[in-house]
Amino acid sequence: MRPLSIRDIRARAVAAPIRRPLATSIATVNTASLLLLDLQTDGGIVGRSYLFAVGRHNLAPLAKLVEAMAEMVKGDPVAPYELEKKLRSKYALLGVHNIVLFAMSGIDMAAWDALGQSLGQPLVQLLGGTRRPIPAYNSTGLGLLPVKDLAREAEELVGEGFQAIKLRMGRPRAAEDLEALRVVKKAIGPDVTLMVDFNQGLGVAEALARGRMIDDEGGVLWIEEPVRADDFAGCSEIRRQIRTPIQIGENFMGPEQMAQALAAGASDYVMPDAERIGGVTGWMRAAALAQAAGLEMSSHLFPEVSAHLLAVTPTAHWLEYMDWANPILETPFALHQGSVLIPAKPGVGLTWNEEAVRRYQA
Repeated sequence: MRPLSIRDIRARAVAAPIRRPLATSIATVNTASLLLLDLQTDGGIVGRSYLFAVGRHNLAPLAKLVEAMAEMVKGDPVAPYELEKKLRSKYALLGVHNIVLFAMSGIDMAAWDALGQSLGQPLVQLLGGTRRPIPAYNSTGLGLLPVKDLAREAEELVGEGFQAIKLRMGRPRAAEDLEALRVVKKAIGPDVTLMVDFNQGLGVAEALARGRMIDDEGGVLWIEEPVRADDFAGCSEIRRQIRTPIQIGENFMGPEQMAQALAAGASDYVMPDAERIGGVTGWMRAAALAQAAGLEMSSHLFPEVSAHLLAVTPTAHWLEYMDWANPILETPFALHQGSVLIPAKPGVGLTWNEEAVRRYQA
């Protein structure tokens, strides 16, 4: 069979509604600013992916980058490793970080989707794995809400069929965080797994103080991003002194930065983000690093592609479930007993609801 070639890559910006606006210690997300990518091939197959732009102001520059990269790869075979090699070379002087890496990751994920479709195989099968339910925690709520609202929302998150949820922390006073933690723990009981996330909101000294507070309280699976994401020395010091496991990784810029974090002993767990780690290609390299280090690896955002990827990750841990793309998907991924189900469709399994895409166009 003749290899597919890239005819064009279309980028469309949407601002999708979020059921529960999410307030964290450093930012509040009220809508999901998404860039939808359609990688069009000469065989008529369209590979799809989306990127989370964090805010609407980032959509335009991210789209421009995708369009510039599209011009560089038009006519090239749909061969993700070769595409990555070419784009890395083109952007070596500018640096393959931040939104440059975002754009490359989106193209990579769309290329893998097209390749899976061309071979009639789900992405997980194309990568050598099998479809299976992927355990997930519900991350769609429990931002920095008033304490009086936390119990209700925690019960709602568990009531959606999950046995694990995440609480955002980083309030102005440690006592407020402790009260929030106790309220949520009481609401969900001992049988529901609880993670907490500071979203980089603390300095090392305060992170140590609040980490000891969490240690004393108990019942927390991990403390996520207590300090600045690239402060691997600080994370290492916190990990050394705090009993509760430390989780970082959503801001790893490529597997190279993950290797630096592992060398520094910065965390007990890792959780790469598909658009920051380098798409499917970058994830597979990161999974090998986690296996070599013996660290459990979870995902951040992008549950649709992350489910496929965790299914072939040797140290797979938890999938972060976010429903932010659901409003623009024709068929959102199914859930069953707190796990995400990988659809029996070729490629990733994404199809856009075009009416919704028009409605939420940014």
